[in-house]
Amino acid sequence: MEETLTHAVVPLVFQLSMEETLTHAVVRLVFQLALILLAAKIGGEICIRYLRVPPVLGELVVGIIIGPFALGAVVLGGLGPLFPIPSSDHGGGAIPLSPELYSIATVASIILLFAAGIETNLRQFLKYAGPASLVALGGLVVPFVLGVVATTAFGFAATWTSPEALFMGAIMTATSVGITARVLTDLHRLESPEGVTVIAAAVVDDVIGIMVLTIIVGMNAAGGVSLANVAFIGGKALAFWFGLMAVGILLSNVISRIVGSFKVEGAKIALAIAIALFAAGLAESFGLAMIIGAYSVGLALSNTRLARELETQISSVYNALVPIFFVSMGMLVDVSVMGAGLMFGLVLTSLAIVGKVVGSGVPGLLTGFNLMGATRVGVGMMPRGEVALIVAGVGLSQGVIGQNLFGVSILMTLATTLLAPILLVPLFKDKRTGRRHDEAGAGHASDGN
Repeated sequence: MEETLTHAVVPLVFQLSMEETLTHAVVRLVFQLALILLAAKIGGEICIRYLRVPPVLGELVVGIIIGPFALGAVVLGGLGPLFPIPSSDHGGGAIPLSPELYSIATVASIILLFAAGIETNLRQFLKYAGPASLVALGGLVVPFVLGVVATTAFGFAATWTSPEALFMGAIMTATSVGITARVLTDLHRLESPEGVTVIAAAVVDDVIGIMVLTIIVGMNAAGGVSLANVAFIGGKALAFWFGLMAVGILLSNVISRIVGSFKVEGAKIALAIAIALFAAGLAESFGLAMIIGAYSVGLALSNTRLARELETQISSVYNALVPIFFVSMGMLVDVSVMGAGLMFGLVLTSLAIVGKVVGSGVPGLLTGFNLMGATRVGVGMMPRGEVALIVAGVGLSQGVIGQNLFGVSILMTLATTLLAPILLVPLFKDKRTGRRHDEAGAGHASDGN
């Protein structure tokens, strides 16, 4: 009888315990989101009203302040710390956020890039695809070489081909398309030649950068990698990207008509977001970043009748969700680890700035931009943002780099991410055209104004 009672009670107790744990997690998440949204809007308001800079800068800074490495670690009674760093038993890893919060931030980044794709002029994108590819190549090669050489010169790697050196080079190649897209959107310059070139180049940059990361991690795990594997990884990524773009463009009008036929209130925006989420998940399953899938499908739909309706409808979703992404990205920053290797960090940060401005700016000069336009392009490619943070996290979790190089990576990422919006605002507020062939022409029509 006692055995029967025990068998009956234990599952019930376990069930209640699970329910309590789930409730606790949900309550914590609700409080986290409330604080994030409140802090994001306060930080954004300060930036707009007093500092005259894009709100994204305030969102990043408040993320650092309220994050798990600062105020978020303060214990709040029975709730514990509001932003605890999860243990490995509870989904923790290199990312110091709960899986629930990180998932919501990821969805927000998908919305951000889908909206950027919708607002991008497809004809402009295709027009500047060639220059963008050259800009992306320069923005990859120059920073990569500088990162490898600097890591070796400071003694953090034995040779130029050491996994540590190659990985730091890979981190240097990153470009946060989310940061630049947000700034250009706030300035209403997303459709300018420089804006389109930067966004297209950043997408190409991410595709190639993810391939480089995959190869380096594979080299570290296996002690080497064959040319066949490299070709397979690269071919798969590029084939998917071009395939998704081609299918999206070919079927865009069909998708637009089907979605537009729904009469239920809110159906258009809901179905469009569903398509973006599906494309993002599909991209991830093929080894690409989710944001690439979201941007690609948004770009494919940008020339349809549906896009014009979505531009207004998506703004509410955008304004509510996207700040969560940028605050969460700020939360990934642990300022305390930056002390070790500070000199190397400052040098690497300087090289990271020069590497993108020169590496992407010079190809800009060669593809029809004047000095102003090339500078806008180079600075637009400068922020490393979430891409570098995620790459650094992968390197730390895989044992390719230690805490010292991880701290250096954080310093470089933070500096370039915060500096880029500050520089982009005056560059784009200057009404001079960025294209050489427009300098003698009338107005700034081709500059997106």
